[in-house]
This record gives sequence, structure tokens and C-alpha cells, in this order.
Amino acid sequence: MTDMHKTDETDLDAIHAAFAAHPRTGFLRPAERARAGHDGPLPIGCGQTSSQPYTVDAMLRLLDVGPGMRVLDVGAGSGWTTALLAHLVGPAGEVRGVELEPELVRFGSANLAATNQDWASIVPAEPGVLGLPGAAPFDRILVSAEADELPQALVEQLADGGLMVIPVAGVMLRVRRRADKIERSKHGYYSFVPLRQG
Repeated sequence: MTDMHKTDETDLDAIHAAFAAHPRTGFLRPAERARAGHDGPLPIGCGQTSSQPYTVDAMLRLLDVGPGMRVLDVGAGSGWTTALLAHLVGPAGEVRGVELEPELVRFGSANLAATNQDWASIVPAEPGVLGLPGAAPFDRILVSAEADELPQALVEQLADGGLMVIPVAGVMLRVRRRADKIERSKHGYYSFVPLRQG
């Protein structure tokens, strides 16, 4: 399927501004901060990584986040993507990050709190549950871990017209929900840590 979505200059400016406002340095452990500019994944503990900036940028462009939206960030990790998403939705929006590893929930929450964006938060994932079904629906869902197949549980948490960007079996998918119809498009090959439910 061909994706007809085009990101305009305003969207790109907003993404650039989000990266400028929330540098990766503030979301890394001290031993890794000198490598923040490295365009590759960096360890953040618990076997997890901070995705390379190029990949994060590509995912945010596909996600097409705008002011006032409600966004779910699955696999919030260090809190970097949660902070970037919060910048894009602004105070009128809401970002809910969810993370399985308790140590990373604490680490990511502390990093996020330092950005002073109180419309964003990171909470522990409930074992065996993907996302935050009790807080659905979401306008946008970003998934920073690789699934073997498209998780229906997350699709069901999208609002009508909502978008999800998720790596599935090595391929970045952009998924739009229109009532009971699901539209998918493919956007390159990527490697991520596995998506887990605990």
C-alpha cells in the first residue's frame, strides 16, 4: 500500500523544535551522555536502549502528532520519546508513557519531570496487558519495541481516525484506524528490542 501522507514544513519545524528543546543527553545515564550525538542505539539499563535519533525522527514524522492530541507511548524507556511527544501535543494535549521495567519507570519519570511538561507521565505497564486500555482511546500510539505481528490490543486503543507507528517483524508500519477498517503502510526496515507484555 502506498502511503500518501506528506509531512509539511510546519510539522518538520515542530519536530526539530522538540529535539532542540529536549536533547537526548538529558535522557541517558551519565556514562553514556558523551555519546548522546551518536546516531545509534545507546543502553539505558535493563537490556533496553535509547533509539537512534534518526529512527526517532522518522517515527515522529510518520506519527504526525499535533497540538491537543492524546498520545500513548509504549515502551517509554528513558522518557525521551515521551518528552518529545509532550512537546508536540503541548499543554492542551496529553501523553501517557507506559513501561514494563520498574527501574526504567523511575528513570524515565525523573527525566521527564525535569522537562516541566506536566501533561505527560510515565506509568508502570500492567503485566500481561499491552498499552493502557483503561485510558483509551488515543489519537496517536507510538511503539518503540518490535512486535512479531500487529497487536490487535493496541489497534483497539486507537480512536477512529487515529494513527499508530510500530515496528512489526522488522518493518516499520504506519497504521490508521477508520471505524472497523485498518489501513497499513510500510516504511523501511528497522531493528528494535522485542515488545513484551511481562
